[in-house]
Amino acid sequence: MLLRLAYLGVTNAFAMLRLLSMSDREREVEILALRHQIAVLERQLGKKRVRFAPSDRAFLAALVYRLPRDVLRKVELEDQSTILRLLTERHDDLVNERTHIINRLHAVLRDLLPGGAPTRLSADKAATLMKGIRPATATDCCRRDLARDLLADLRRVARQVRDNEAQMRDALAAAQTALTTLPSLGAVLAAKLLGHVGDVTRFPTEHHFASYIGTAPPDASSGRNTRHRINTGGNRALNSVLHIIAVCQIRDGGRGQDYYLRKITEGKTPAEARRALERRLSNVVHRTLKRDRHTNLAAAA
Repeated sequence: MLLRLAYLGVTNAFAMLRLLSMSDREREVEILALRHQIAVLERQLGKKRVRFAPSDRAFLAALVYRLPRDVLRKVELEDQSTILRLLTERHDDLVNERTHIINRLHAVLRDLLPGGAPTRLSADKAATLMKGIRPATATDCCRRDLARDLLADLRRVARQVRDNEAQMRDALAAAQTALTTLPSLGAVLAAKLLGHVGDVTRFPTEHHFASYIGTAPPDASSGRNTRHRINTGGNRALNSVLHIIAVCQIRDGGRGQDYYLRKITEGKTPAEARRALERRLSNVVHRTLKRDRHTNLAAAA
């Protein structure tokens, strides 16, 4: 134990001595390099937890200790965005469970009905189909009973989804956001945006926000060829939300579709034009969240 304490004391001392000779810019570069190394380790290890050696912990603690207080993000109380994130995560779980139940019910009805069950199955459609089932064997009786259980589960989960979405709408009303006024952005997507973004002031510019979401394409130019590759980083849940909004706006028409078609005429591929629209949408979302915060602060004052 004494040897371990002595080792930690020595590593802390050397880490502090190394930091004393660094400027603020060098310390920030060192932290960015460490964050990149941690991200690489997390991708390599997958679901395994990253474990730091005592020397690594001492060096990280020394780096944080030497940072100016205004650089570090302040710990704040949980607010409405936390509630929205919890509700959206629960909504995702319920929707996944509903899809799993529908797939199982479709598989059971496929063996009970001549020609199989139709696609896009719902609780009402399944109940109508089950009224005409007349099992002839014990195996078919078992399948019918399983189908009844699955139908009851489907109705239960569908009711939970409706209740969850009602709670989500109430939480959105309490958040007083204008996100739902944007085209192709409903309550569920707006709740997911607010829940994951949280405090929008932690993104100084729309470029920081786009980098966090993953809509800022990294430069992959070479020589005279100017091109950008797909950004596979960032918050993938928010990236999925922006993708859904872009696809809906391209389909439904309006300013989003006009922007998409203009990029197509400029020579971009459909995928590149869609990614350009997603980048533009991230700017719109960032400005809307900034405006919401300013409006709420003015109302509170």
